[in-house]
Amino acid sequence: MKKIQLFICLIVSAFAAVAQSPSAPSDTLRKDALNVFMETTDYIRREIAYINYVRDIKDAGVYILQSYQRAGSGGWEYTYFFVGQREFAGISDTLSFVTMPDETMEGIRQKEVNTLKMGLMRYVARTPLSKFISINFTEPLSETVSTDNWNSWVFRTSVNGYLNGQKSYKSSYLSGNISANRTTEALKLNISARYFYSLDKFDIDGSTLKSDNRSKSLTILLVKSLSNHWSSGGYLSMGSSSYNNEQSFYSLMPALEYDVYPYSESTRRQLRFLYKAGYYNVSYLDTTIYNHTKDNLWQHNLTVAYGVIQKWGTIDVSLIYENYLHDFSKNSLTFDGYINLRIAKGLSINCYGSIAVIHNQLGLVKGGATREEVILQRKELETQYQYYTSFGISYTFGSIYNNVVNPRFGQ
Repeated sequence: MKKIQLFICLIVSAFAAVAQSPSAPSDTLRKDALNVFMETTDYIRREIAYINYVRDIKDAGVYILQSYQRAGSGGWEYTYFFVGQREFAGISDTLSFVTMPDETMEGIRQKEVNTLKMGLMRYVARTPLSKFISINFTEPLSETVSTDNWNSWVFRTSVNGYLNGQKSYKSSYLSGNISANRTTEALKLNISARYFYSLDKFDIDGSTLKSDNRSKSLTILLVKSLSNHWSSGGYLSMGSSSYNNEQSFYSLMPALEYDVYPYSESTRRQLRFLYKAGYYNVSYLDTTIYNHTKDNLWQHNLTVAYGVIQKWGTIDVSLIYENYLHDFSKNSLTFDGYINLRIAKGLSINCYGSIAVIHNQLGLVKGGATREEVILQRKELETQYQYYTSFGISYTFGSIYNNVVNPRFGQ
């Protein structure tokens, strides 16, 4: 018993010695570091180690919001909003970088780190740690500016497929895409073509259940910038789809859009009203429930979309109404929404939902779908609604700091 008591005393003494050990110089500096709130990765914590990463936005001197949107090159534009508060109140900034379509993950995160470092300097410069910061310029500038030989055109192509199977089941999938895009401040032109094919086979009690699905399409989008709030343009699309009972179709839809907020603020907030109206021609693979083998239709569509990114979270919702002009009862109404809210310190909720009221299924096959097509969802089925939803809640408590990265034994 005495040996056990002695062992416990030694352990307690060791912990007490560690707890009372004098702080290292780096520990002393850490308390003077800039407190930053942002949703980030272990890589960034290691690369930008001279700030404190705090878990709650109220403990931060600076909070950073991130958004991204598709760029004209086919890559992505990442935007960071630096917002000062407490001792840095009123000091804000916005920085962006653009990735190329073939950018590697290493290239993306290096650009991310460099952008964050530049944005943080104006805040770090006001802390005692500023005397340990050095700034270098690594790439000498040429005296001339090279021109763009491609005149802002970007081309991309891809082929994807898989084979999957076992004794009683086989599945195959093949898709191909090709696109040509040109994006400038004044004009946006997107041209894309797509082919899709899939096949499933099931061997059940000596019988074979087989179903395939194929589609192809060509889509052209042209948008002209009219002002910082208005845009005009249109959509041209054509193709075929076995799922939608379309042997061939084409549509032409002129469009007009108004954004309540300037387009220059699109990465932070949007409230867009997009109206489309035009012609739709389709020839069906099978006779429809209306005894049609083809249709010539006029239709219109109104989309209202709202998105905002703030320190309390993110909201991204849209409402779409469309109908055929020959019969206003042939319509649909779709709502999509994503919300991520920080309710209190450490507590956040997120929710995604989509619901549609459907009354415009003109291409439904007369006689319905076969058992195989129903099971494998190879044909559009009659319905008056469809929905999808997901949600989550998280709560974190403890130390306000989130600086340390320890990869041992995995994450």
